[in-house]
Amino acid sequence: MTIPATDQRSLDRRARDEQIAGEPQLAVPILPDSAISSPVESHLARLPRHPLAVAGIVENGLVRPLDPAILLPEHSRVIIVAAET
Repeated sequence: MTIPATDQRSLDRRARDEQIAGEPQLAVPILPDSAISSPVESHLARLPRHPLAVAGIVENGLVRPLDPAILLPEHSRVIIVAAET
């Protein structure tokens, strides 16, 4: 069981966070029918170093992508997002 930590934010930051959370969500952009879709990877490929999010699992301290076709270079930086089950 996790113990909740005390809120270390300042009063100004807390008020700003509440204001941002209370704002309405942005509408979905309306694109013309002629718009061509492309995978996000094609956009990120133009950048010299780019993040890549893949679904994976952590087993015995090792990160393993769920898709066996994905190959990560050695010494890749990985962000692990965990969910309690």
